[in-house]
Parts: sequence; structure tokens; C-alpha cells
Amino acid sequence: MSDSEEVLFEQQGAVGFITLNRPKSLNALTLNMIRLMDPQLAAWEDDDSIAAVVIRGAGDRAFCAGGDVIDVYKAGLAAKETGSTTGLQADFFFEEYRLNRRIFQYPKPYIALIDGFTMGGGVGVSILGAFRVATERTRAAMPETAIGLFPDVGGSYFLPRLVGEIGCYLALTGARIKPADCLYSGLANAYIESVDLPALEAAFAQAGWSGDSKAVAAKVIEGFAKDPGEAPLRAQQAQIDRIFAANSVEEIIASLKAEEGDWARETLSTLLSRSPASMKVSLEQLRRGKDMAFDDAMIMEYRMSQAFMAEHDFYEGVRSVLIDKDHAPKWSPATLEEVSEDMVERYFEALGDRDLTFS
Repeated sequence: MSDSEEVLFEQQGAVGFITLNRPKSLNALTLNMIRLMDPQLAAWEDDDSIAAVVIRGAGDRAFCAGGDVIDVYKAGLAAKETGSTTGLQADFFFEEYRLNRRIFQYPKPYIALIDGFTMGGGVGVSILGAFRVATERTRAAMPETAIGLFPDVGGSYFLPRLVGEIGCYLALTGARIKPADCLYSGLANAYIESVDLPALEAAFAQAGWSGDSKAVAAKVIEGFAKDPGEAPLRAQQAQIDRIFAANSVEEIIASLKAEEGDWARETLSTLLSRSPASMKVSLEQLRRGKDMAFDDAMIMEYRMSQAFMAEHDFYEGVRSVLIDKDHAPKWSPATLEEVSEDMVERYFEALGDRDLTFS
């Protein structure tokens, strides 16, 4: 496959369709895909023949399982050896976050069909748009603390704005949630059955888009919408809000240890396997992001991304989860106690002329 075929663009009726086209890689985002999508979205923004944009994933397994971090991992390791601050480990996040911002600000209906795995970078190119349509195959997550990273792509902004403390719970644990929980939490705002996707896409292409285009998009989706059933997170909400409202990861761990039941035990086990630095930095990120404007949140995240690229845990996390697949990371620092407030603070330091900008 040529690089240009990693993402496909076509116009049907008054709708621009984007297809993430790496099904064997669960449609994971590459820098090339980001570089193709951003100018296309910009062009469609100014094109009067385009009323709305629909983004979907090729195949039936994933909308987008995140960023393709192996290349970032390799570039970052090389940069650490030379002390370089340029390269893919800088460019990938810089350009991805600019794309996230374009989607967040998009003036036309931006409709993401989040069928299948929707994780990390896949959440970034869906939740920031106006419409997110889940199916029975949807499995959404922000799994970054498992690879020594943080919930980025706008997570600072959207996670604290989900119901209660669900955003904090999803950020620290990386829990995968199903469609009913996606709707309940706010990651999705409609549910249809995957068998209806072709008909939904055809209905978008055939719709008359005069007048209020957001109202048109909502009406088309409504024609296919179903009830995904009861959301398990609803039953857990009070417990999540009580435990994950804490001001420190240590307090969250202590609360989980004091709780009865399978959920608390499983959640505790998950947190104890995550990068201590990632968890502490991510909690601070969400607390700061709660009151931030979107652009400021993205600038903060870029600073964080480059701090993580200069540290140990991202490389160890990618090695253990994606390369050797032994799922036995040796985090450094190894314990929460060793991650000081000063260490956390360093992840938020300004980068001077390397800071994220929006042209």
C-alpha cells in the first residue's frame, strides 16, 4: 500500500468521507495519515459543496486503535542517545495535536463512526467532533498509563468534562468500555447496530443539507439510533466519584484497598500494574485541564509529551506491551512514593520556542 492510501477521501453528495485505511494495524494513526487529513479537512471547511464530514475505519475490527507509536518509540530512543529535540517524537505529537484542534473547532458537522476499537489517538479524532456514533462492537479506552504515557489528544480537556470522575477513572486505569458506557459517559452520543452502518452512510450522502446542517446530521442519525441497554458504569458511578475525586494517586489506592468487592479489587490490581509516574502526572494533568481552555490544554499536553519522550517509562511501556509483549514492565521510578512533586512539575515546564503553536 502506498502512503497516500493509508487514508482515503471521497465526496458522496454533500458529504466528505474519510476512511482510515490500515485495517491490519487496526487503523492506527501514522504521521503520514495526520499530514493527509489536516489539509483535506481544511479544504473541505472552505468548500461550499461539502456540508458535513464522516470519518470511519476500514474493516470491522477498529475505528482507530490509537497512534502508531512504534516509530515514535524508535525515533525517541535515537533522539535520547544524541540529546536531540527534533525528529518524529516531536513532530508526531505536534502535528497530531494541531489536527485534534482542527476537529474540535470544525464548523461543519464532523461525524465519527466509532465501530470497533477506539483508543487513544482514535478517541482524539472522534470525541472532539460533534457526533460520535458507537456500535455493539465499540470498545473505547485511553490506555496510555499502560505504556508509560498520559491520556493525550485532548484528554486534559474532555476527560474532566465526562460524567463525574469517570474521566479520571478511565485515564488512570485505561479501562475498556462498551457502547452503553460510551453513551453514558459522553464518549459517544448515539448508538446504532453495525449492520446499519452502510445504510447510515448512504443516508448521509443522500440527505438534503439545506438549513441547519447539525440538525440534519442529528435527524439522519436518529433514524437509525437504538438503545444500547443499561450502562454498567451507572451502577459504579457513586463509588468512582468518591474514590477518584482524591487529590493523590496514593489516596485513590488506599481507598480501593479499603473497599469490598470485585470491582475495587480489579481496579486496584490494574492501577498497581501501571506506570507510577504516568499515573501521578496524568492525575495532575486532569486537575489542571478541568479549568483550561482547549488551546491551553493542548499546549500543556505537548509539553508533557516531550517530557515523556525524554524519560524512561514510555520506552519501557512500549517494549513490554507492543514489542516483547511480556507485559512485565520495569517502571522507573518503581513506586508512587519515589515520584516527587518536583518530578511531576517538570512534565509541565514550558518549551520556549519548541512550544506547540497554532498557525
